[in-house]
Amino acid sequence: MMIPILFEDGEALVINKPAGLSIDRPRKGGPALEDHYEDLKLGFQRPPAAVHRLDTDTSGCLLLARNAKALTRFSKAFEDRLVTKRYLGIIAGELDEAEGTIELALSKISSAEKGWRMIAARKGKPSVTHWRRIDVQGGNTLVEFRPETGRTHQIRVHAEAGLGKPLLGDPVYGDAASGNSNAPRTMLHAAGLTVPRAGKPPITALAPLPADFIKLGFSDPVVDAPTFDNG
Repeated sequence: MMIPILFEDGEALVINKPAGLSIDRPRKGGPALEDHYEDLKLGFQRPPAAVHRLDTDTSGCLLLARNAKALTRFSKAFEDRLVTKRYLGIIAGELDEAEGTIELALSKISSAEKGWRMIAARKGKPSVTHWRRIDVQGGNTLVEFRPETGRTHQIRVHAEAGLGKPLLGDPVYGDAASGNSNAPRTMLHAAGLTVPRAGKPPITALAPLPADFIKLGFSDPVVDAPTFDNG
């Protein structure tokens, strides 16, 4: 598997992570990002390190730091909510409204039967996601998500609990949990990433729409369309 590189300089890489590739090695085994560290050194002695997380099913922009100082700076940018993140997801169903903002606090729960999952909970961690309807095909809706916060499974839970319709193919919060989905995975794609840097141009990357989105009839939206203010 060759991993496309969307951005490269002396302190950062942004890769287009394929769906199905885990950031960490799964307990039960399987492909992981570390399998590609040697190729991603690109002449450096040490492999890069992932700055943030993407679910295994989620494809798209993943920022890697090429040294420890850069990792610290980029991690702080995420913590301080300075990073602009743009996702595209396919919702199972159609939406009545064109755009909006979801503010639902999230908390983690677990059970012996279902394992762990995130839920909307009043005493959870504050979470904010802006969204905008892009296109409708075959009864499904392509939605742009711009999360202000970066909680675990934030977009997945906000789609299910905030929009009332889950991401197509979601095995935990959506139709795939009951075996009723024909989607190959949770249909979520990290389409864009911008990371500001002091004294340097920002890191900016765009990941093209993956083939499984296109197979469902969707095309890449115009990237210069009106977008949300992440401030």
